[in-house]
Amino acid sequence: MEIILSIINFILHIDTHLGEIILEYGTVSYVILFLIIFAETGFVFTPFLPGDSLLFAAGAFAALGSFNIFLILMVLWIAAFLGDTANYWIGHFFGQKIIDSPKIPFINKEHIGKAEEFYKKHGGKAIFLSRFVPIVRTFAPFVAGIGKMHYGDFIKYNLSGGFVWVFGFTLLGFFFGNIPSVKDNFSLVVLAIILISVVPIGYEFIKPKLSKTKK
Repeated sequence: MEIILSIINFILHIDTHLGEIILEYGTVSYVILFLIIFAETGFVFTPFLPGDSLLFAAGAFAALGSFNIFLILMVLWIAAFLGDTANYWIGHFFGQKIIDSPKIPFINKEHIGKAEEFYKKHGGKAIFLSRFVPIVRTFAPFVAGIGKMHYGDFIKYNLSGGFVWVFGFTLLGFFFGNIPSVKDNFSLVVLAIILISVVPIGYEFIKPKLSKTKK
């Protein structure tokens, strides 16, 4: 429970924590952000890491001069691309063994099931769309690898989805993250970003029930 609370605290107060990282590590912060985004998208056992909120915060700090905006955009885009790519190949070669193995209890099969449903419904576009859905974002490339999605198609959606996701949220932070009302209520803004991001999952969950109600 203490670990979960620490993770929640880190995400909700990511502006404070990121500021501390920048002060402590300087230019090495680029590497730290690269590793966080890579892990968040690349490993099925780290979906709890910050994604959208970290991009927004990085953009806000870039506006203050802590990061070079062009460099941070490229670093985070490459991290997102390589993360999804690693996740795809892990799923391709080891996915079914990982799911079936009782020795790997930290794999949430329910999350994988949701990603599979998302993938079946949207096809290859799921790789693009999942970029904007926390947790599904982490599992979609893994499921695509298990399903042996053609790698050429995967690359296309991976590059485009990663570009829109990274540039979109980072530039939002760059242009709006330091507005006084946003800066003074950063934790609320992060919470709003998280809630908006999970709307697609919530909609997909209640849509079948709404259909039954109409009938």
